[in-house]
Amino acid sequence: MALVAGGTRGGGRGIAVELGAAGATVYVSGRSSAAGRSELGRAETIEGTAERVTAAGGRGIPVRTDHSRPEEVRALVDRIAAEQDGRLDVLVNSVWGGDPLTDWEHPLWEQDLDRGLRLLRQAVETHVITSRFALPLLVARGSGLVVEVTDGNTARYRGSFFYDLAKSAVIRLAVAQAAELKPYGVAAVAITPGFLRSEAMLEHFGVTEENWRDGASQDPNFAYSETPAYLGRAVAALAADPAVLARTGRALATWDLYKEYGFTDADGSRPDFAAHWAAELEEEYGPLGDPL
Repeated sequence: MALVAGGTRGGGRGIAVELGAAGATVYVSGRSSAAGRSELGRAETIEGTAERVTAAGGRGIPVRTDHSRPEEVRALVDRIAAEQDGRLDVLVNSVWGGDPLTDWEHPLWEQDLDRGLRLLRQAVETHVITSRFALPLLVARGSGLVVEVTDGNTARYRGSFFYDLAKSAVIRLAVAQAAELKPYGVAAVAITPGFLRSEAMLEHFGVTEENWRDGASQDPNFAYSETPAYLGRAVAALAADPAVLARTGRALATWDLYKEYGFTDADGSRPDFAAHWAAELEEEYGPLGDPL
């Protein structure tokens, strides 16, 4: 039994579907639904993700939720508790929506402060709110896994002040939750994909999943990208690992976990963006950094 908060698209969708492929019932929450789109205006919906979860072999349940609103999150968790007899095994905090708020061009002192603080509320505060209401279900069972989805698992600066702060803070959320949850048998980790080939990234390069390699003509690094399914399979492997508590508090990455669990991407490949960085990018940009 899983809740994927922010499961509308991208990594959240990939995680929800792969948990479904493992046989899980997955509550998919977010703001974009058939009843109306979020401010991002994208076409993906929680219903679309839930349908993919069910098609993969699980049971997808879409619940429209604004995770910045505590009352809506409380209602979501109350519904899960009522419908699943109090059971929740996996909580995935994947709420993001910060792309249009990220300023990649200016230093902090030249950025719009309201926009930057809004990014932090959207990308960090939503995770805190969701955990606040969902964690009691995991604690009551004395087992389970919390997954904080981030970008990067090292202290390397991510190129934009508020973006870096948000993604680093999410890792710290995993560390803090791990410390408080370990006595109750619940693990908490952060996880990052490599170069994620999300719906938005495919659109950015003007390609589809069928011809995605054409995008490498614009950015050679895109040839080493990975689908959301790769991230999803990493999370599914962690959720199925009876020894996952040994990893609690760590910032993990798909490029390490595939070696340990043996999963592949959707096309059977095993992308390793850290290896690509070391071979092609480290000389220009420096080392990727040591895992946190």
